[in-house]
Amino acid sequence: MSLNHVRPWRNIYRRTSRKIHVGNVPVGGDAPITVQTMTNTLTTDVKATVAQVQAAADAGADIVRVSVPDEASSKALKEIVRESPVPIVADIHFHYRRGIEAAEAGAACLRINPGNIGDERRVKEVIQAARDHNCSIRIGVNAGSLEKHLLEKYGEPCPDAMVESGMEHIRILQDNDFHEFKISVKASDVFMAAAAYQKLAEATDAPIHLGITEAGGLMSGTIKSAIGMGNLLWMGIGDTIRVSLSADPVEEVKVGYDILKSLGLRHRGVNIISCPSCARQGFDVIKTVEALEKRLEHIKTPMSLSIIGCVVNGPGEALMTDVGFTGGGAGSGMVYLAGKQSHKMGNERMIEHIVEQVEARAAQLEAEEVAEMP
Repeated sequence: MSLNHVRPWRNIYRRTSRKIHVGNVPVGGDAPITVQTMTNTLTTDVKATVAQVQAAADAGADIVRVSVPDEASSKALKEIVRESPVPIVADIHFHYRRGIEAAEAGAACLRINPGNIGDERRVKEVIQAARDHNCSIRIGVNAGSLEKHLLEKYGEPCPDAMVESGMEHIRILQDNDFHEFKISVKASDVFMAAAAYQKLAEATDAPIHLGITEAGGLMSGTIKSAIGMGNLLWMGIGDTIRVSLSADPVEEVKVGYDILKSLGLRHRGVNIISCPSCARQGFDVIKTVEALEKRLEHIKTPMSLSIIGCVVNGPGEALMTDVGFTGGGAGSGMVYLAGKQSHKMGNERMIEHIVEQVEARAAQLEAEEVAEMP
């Protein structure tokens, strides 16, 4: 058994929601919190878009969203869906016909923004297309594109306006006896988004898609997303997430998993626990961790690795990880396996040796999991 398990004192209560499906991926209910991203290629460039979808899937994306801005993109979507290893969500704005075309092209879900897709009659036509083609819907409310009557009522974008927008469109779906939907209320302002999601969670049992929209670049956007989404997830709110970064979609997936891993909500790959380093370090911790992050990207098995520069906290951290290395003196350190002190290793071969030990531990954990299957 991996030492990377969730302990009783760190369990998070999760809000009860209905379960829907995005293609073959369950969302909500007791399903794992899914990680999403979105392509940034021209959808009409099928080869580039499929390559980006594949890269995101390899990084762990459960679902990938693709923009469908015009009829040519709708036509390209059919081939993208056919070649994609994961369900595809069609991102629809401004023209309801794109939603109908995307459903016909095989999209697993339609993301529609109520503030800019048109009147209720057009929304109903999109609902019918989704029903006809076994397609779910995400109601995507955004603070930057609220309906005119709500802006007049509230004077500016605010949590109450966002939730009211979402609930109005939930009623349209439910009045049309359509229940395969999830909902998001995104804002770039962390406080506004968090407040809106808290109100939304109390108002509906629909699965909730979390995101801090237009969060920024890789560093700043990661911090904003971790603060906003992390607090909501800690409160048990959220069934699927997308980290919105001005960066490669693969980075969005990585950050999404790191947020979930930090809360013990989902595990994939190696969780590295490492110190910031100081004058006591017995080896270059920063360069070692950078190298190990790259060398261990191929590991999908959930497991933990501690890399600590000295013996102050090193042995204690190693006792709680699958593989550990603690710096010592005279150019060597101690290797820990499955939480137990194992053997010394010279710093000059440390990285190669740790990679070997992690790969061996991953294989062992995979074998144990297979053996436990009924």
